[in-house]
Amino acid sequence: MPFKLSVVDQSPAHNGQSQSQGLHYSIRLAQLCEELGYHRFWIAEHHDTASYSSSCPEILIAHIAQNTQNIRVGSGGVMLSHYSPLKVAEVFRTLEALNPGRIDLGVGRAPGGTDQTSRALAFPNRPNSAELYPHLLSDLSGFVHDNLPGEHPFYGINATPVGAAAPQLWTLGSSSGSVDLAAELGLGFVLALFIGTHERPAEIFERYKARFRPNGKGLEQPQTILSVACLCADSKEEAAYLAAPNMYWKVMAFRHGIREHIRSPEEALSLYNKLPLSDQAYYQETLDSVVSGSARQCREELERLADHYNAEELMLVNVTHDFEDRCNSYRKLMAAF
Repeated sequence: MPFKLSVVDQSPAHNGQSQSQGLHYSIRLAQLCEELGYHRFWIAEHHDTASYSSSCPEILIAHIAQNTQNIRVGSGGVMLSHYSPLKVAEVFRTLEALNPGRIDLGVGRAPGGTDQTSRALAFPNRPNSAELYPHLLSDLSGFVHDNLPGEHPFYGINATPVGAAAPQLWTLGSSSGSVDLAAELGLGFVLALFIGTHERPAEIFERYKARFRPNGKGLEQPQTILSVACLCADSKEEAAYLAAPNMYWKVMAFRHGIREHIRSPEEALSLYNKLPLSDQAYYQETLDSVVSGSARQCREELERLADHYNAEELMLVNVTHDFEDRCNSYRKLMAAF
């Protein structure tokens, strides 16, 4: 296989079950992915939604790491705008000390929730502006790698525990906007194709690699991950059926601001037929962005994407109403490789 396969899990609440059950499903899925040979297993961060369970990825990461043996475990990602870079560095340096050589710290600039939720997370202060994110990421890198410049106001502060190796630090982006920042700071870069349906230039990774500057404490060479939605079934038609709950959820969340529970495929398809044409078009456009179909079809499309973007690693995400459908998707796909 010319590239590594990994998984990012959004910890969905399946079958109308509790969100706490969704956390336990994430642990089971991580164990399965390790057994199947996936390289990494990352946990997303979402707030104030009935559909996704993981609001504290660092806690779930700790539990998964203790219940697996070798798979790399990390965040995909910590929404850094809500938090102190020093505290995030301390949390993930602690995780790395307890699980040497296995922890990844992926961070993103998105809020992972509504504006109201962002205000609540920042209270009694105000939410950080988007313009502050490069400074937060630079500080985080300095704390994680213990290389803040001498003129920095926080120079001399150690992110404990000291002496332990640093976790791998990655920045997440859904467009070319984060490329230069990741390269300048010497961080790994993840391009999230599953966020949005807009086109991304094929040369985005080449731009990152050309501008990459090692920071002396982290990665010595540029590293890239292409993250895509992928749902593997027995046929293209079955995959579209299983994807319907997530496609309908995205229509309601991103076009109407309604973040409800994940419906069954039957419910989602029935409601789809009642949507206005503009929403149906968005649904189809989103479905078209998912790598889906039989194991052979998915493998061929993933190989095409890896070649198109010159990606070294593909990180997959899927959401279905039933947990076992997700497990079967990852089983079928890995068997095809």
